[in-house]
Parts: sequence; C-alpha cells; structure tokens
Amino acid sequence: MSKVTIRRKKITSNRQSLYLDYYPPIANPLTNKLQRYEYLKLFVYHEPVNKIERKHNKETNQLVEWIRLKRQLDVQSNRFGFLSESNRGGNFLNFFKKYTSKRQKTDSDNMGMAFRYFESFISNGLKTCDLNESICEGFRSYLLSRPGISLREKPITRNTASNYFAKFRSALKEAFSKGLLTEDLYSLVKPIKINETHRERLEIEELQKLISTPLKPEMMRRAAIFSALTGLRFSDVKALKWSQLRGSPGKYHLQYSQQKTLVAEYMPISDDAARLMGTRKDDDEVIFKSLNYSSIRIFLLRWLKKASINKDITFHCFRHTYATLQLEFGTDLYTVSKMLGHKHIKTTQVYGKIVDRKKNQTINKIKVNLGKLNMID
Repeated sequence: MSKVTIRRKKITSNRQSLYLDYYPPIANPLTNKLQRYEYLKLFVYHEPVNKIERKHNKETNQLVEWIRLKRQLDVQSNRFGFLSESNRGGNFLNFFKKYTSKRQKTDSDNMGMAFRYFESFISNGLKTCDLNESICEGFRSYLLSRPGISLREKPITRNTASNYFAKFRSALKEAFSKGLLTEDLYSLVKPIKINETHRERLEIEELQKLISTPLKPEMMRRAAIFSALTGLRFSDVKALKWSQLRGSPGKYHLQYSQQKTLVAEYMPISDDAARLMGTRKDDDEVIFKSLNYSSIRIFLLRWLKKASINKDITFHCFRHTYATLQLEFGTDLYTVSKMLGHKHIKTTQVYGKIVDRKKNQTINKIKVNLGKLNMID
C-alpha cells in the first residue's frame, strides 16, 4: 500500500520547508509521469525562539498532518485530483498552446490558428480556474464577428469560425478530463453550426484530363492522382511508408493509422493506385517524399491552368472527387463511409446530397413526343 510521509528540507532564516513523500510514487494524470514529491509551500521554524514562532509551528504542523491524512485517503482510493490544484491557477493560454502544438501534425493543420484567435480574444492571459461559460460564449461571439487577424486581415468565414471553436472546445474537454477545470465547459458551450457549402470536385472527364496533362514535379502529380483513387487525406498521403503497402496485384491494400484520428485502417486499393506509388523501396522510407502543402497548392494552380480546368481545386478536393465518383458509380454510402475512414455515416451523407442533385438534373433528359395520347382512362 502507498504511504504518504511528511518531509522537511532546510531553507533560509532558520526555517524548514514541508513537503509530502509518496512511496511508491503515484502517476500524475497531467504529465503521465510518476511523481513522488508534493511541495506544499509551507514552512516551520527549525528552532522557534518566541511564542509567535511556536504558535506558527503548531498550527502549520496540524494543517500539514490534515493534508497528509487526506492525501493518504485519496491515494488509497486512486483519486489524484489534488495534483491538478496548483495547475488550475496557471495560464490557460499556456495549456491551450501546448495542447495545439501536440496535435498540429501537418503544415496544413489549422490547430495553431485556433490558438492565435483565442490569444487575440483574451489579450492579457487567463487563469485556468477563472475560465467559465461566459468567457467561452464570448469567444464564440468573437469568432462569429468574423475577425481578421492574419497579415492580410481577411475576415474568416462562419465555417472557419466553427472549425476554430471546435478545436477550442476539444481543449476544454482535455482540461476537464485532466482535472484543470472543475466544470465540463465542453458540454455547456454549444458548437458553431456550419453552413452547407459546395464541395468542389472533379468530374471523371476532368480527372482524366488532369491525368493526361504532364507537369513536373512528377511526384506531386502522382500524389494528387493517388488521393483521387484512394480518398486519402493530404496528411495520410504525406506520411505513407512502404511498410504500409501489403498484398499483390489485384489484392493490394494499405494498413495505416489516420493522421487526423489516429484510427487504424485497412484499405483495399486498386492496381492503378499501387502503380502510382512507384518502385518499392525500404519499408521505413516515405513513398511521396518532400511533399508539403504550400508547394502543392502552387503546383495545382499551374496544373489546372495547363489542363484548362477552371475550378478552385485544392488537394482535399481529390478526396471529395473519390467519394462522389464512388457513389455515382454505384458504391453504397456505408461502404464509401468506411473507405473514407469516417466515424459517423452522417459525415459521408454530404456527398450523397451532391449525387442526389446530379440525379435531379437527369429527370428531363429522356424526352418523347406524347402527341395526342389519351390521358383519360
């Protein structure tokens, strides 16, 4: 059984600092590391010389013993919330910044921008213990006012505001789970609803036209076409290694973890997609080397112009292209959802709406001359 002991350490001015010693050490839920000592920021006089110092020692020793007993009960019950108490007085901006930096996996990730907007809103910092529902709602309203804090000072869209606020709410959820917040603000503060937007994608003829339009660097062209044939996100294509390609012609598949969700995936891919990966190298080598988001954005602009395709196509649009083409060619929504790695089929249904619109456009394509056909039975 764990034991909590009061320890003393000599400091200046005839004083001793008091702290608790946990043996064996306990796991700190904030750092996931073992922790043995808890410093109480209390002291006693080593050799009290008057009535005031003796009284101070007596009251402090009683207080520390009360804390020790409480900690002993907490440890025996596996409750370590007291490890979070000192952090609740810390700056929430520091926590949010650390949270976003750990989750910013690619140069296209906007986690960092969510932090920048919250930093702009708060200005002078904020103690974690002072964060409340009113402040969270204030940040929500701030984002909805479409502020522009970039170098171009361009106002953000409602959907961008929704994205940033969702990342802020996920930080609230993390802070509550670690005991930094005593109230579940994630559940109290509602998300910003997004506006349904047109998801740009390529028709099959346009995709073929791009494939038939050569442009260097060839690696970027192959990566984009690969995304259109597999539905993989930019972050997944960039991180893909040869060890994740399994199988043989007609039976190729990928075994990988999504960079966005960290969920393990099994994805069958076509022989054409496998061919785009090039000549097989060592297992630990990245397949599409030197792929970065800013460079491929410029490449796509040049590629589309050369192919005479007048659409605003980003790398993510190849994922949209894959999804809608699969549905148009008869693949059911559930299968497409699984192939895209979506957790909920509702996420995939937006592509179904695109296909439904396309169906509506076909209803008057079959025209006949009904002539004098009698419409009365």
